[in-house]
Amino acid sequence: MTKEKVLVIGASGQIGVELTLALRKIYGNANVVASDLREENELLKGSGPYVSLDVMNKEMLHVQVIRQNITQIYLLAAILSATGEKNPNLAWHLNMQGLLNVLDIAREEKLHKVYWPSSIAVFGPTSPKKNCPQRTIIEPSTVYGISKYAGEFWCNYFFGRYGVDVRSIRYPGLISYKSAPGGGTTDYAVEIFHDALEDGKYSCFLQEDTYLPMMYMPDAIRATIELMEAPSDRLTVRTSYNVAGMSFSPKEIAAEITQHIPGFTIDYKPDYRQNIANSWPESIDDSVAGADWGWKPEYDLARMTKDMLTNLR
Repeated sequence: MTKEKVLVIGASGQIGVELTLALRKIYGNANVVASDLREENELLKGSGPYVSLDVMNKEMLHVQVIRQNITQIYLLAAILSATGEKNPNLAWHLNMQGLLNVLDIAREEKLHKVYWPSSIAVFGPTSPKKNCPQRTIIEPSTVYGISKYAGEFWCNYFFGRYGVDVRSIRYPGLISYKSAPGGGTTDYAVEIFHDALEDGKYSCFLQEDTYLPMMYMPDAIRATIELMEAPSDRLTVRTSYNVAGMSFSPKEIAAEITQHIPGFTIDYKPDYRQNIANSWPESIDDSVAGADWGWKPEYDLARMTKDMLTNLR
């Protein structure tokens, strides 16, 4: 077995920070190269190699892959749903071209594996609202969702045509205490904890009864690593896997926080993000991921709330 050398692109982002640290535990600090356009995240400093890298600069990316003897790439650099709606052209260009650059290099250099995240944003208003299945109607209504859906089929194409072992998960909203959210529609579920502890109150940009699929970051990191470690012949999905953690509304998470912070209050001022949220399913069926590689979440709303508040304090 050749020694794996991993490159994480977008390592300073919400998922990137924790995934990089988790991968360094598995492969050894020196064998996981973190990269981003931004400053190196404080939590990564001193834990392993870091390079400044722009995924849109294919030549520089290719040079790094060869120079560092990279065998796996995790591509996490993207413009998310809410930010993407403000600049659709940029979101499409970055999300698509970044992926194509990585897939091309993976094919040329015969990399062992590539990881690229998709999102529940691929689903649209016509997708089933409850227990949205792995294979269903997909008509996304945001540029982020469109770019993720197209990306899923590029991954499938590069696997089918060139044998590039690229794997993907459709992340629900991700909740983490370590790093800030990156401009997504589900970000309220992170902000609410910070505001609850600082001010005892929160003003929510979604309506109180908006149910969305969510996942606690430790589950998301574990799902990613479990998928990447699964035997290739077990995988039946080469677009992107549905994974689920929990589904809740702003009203429900506020009630859970009140159990720990009596007197906490919430009010609702829905903005443009409400329309994005309305276009997504309320819950996700991830039975295919369970069958193919044994996926099972560990955190529910109560356990996550307790852990978030403990760590943020």
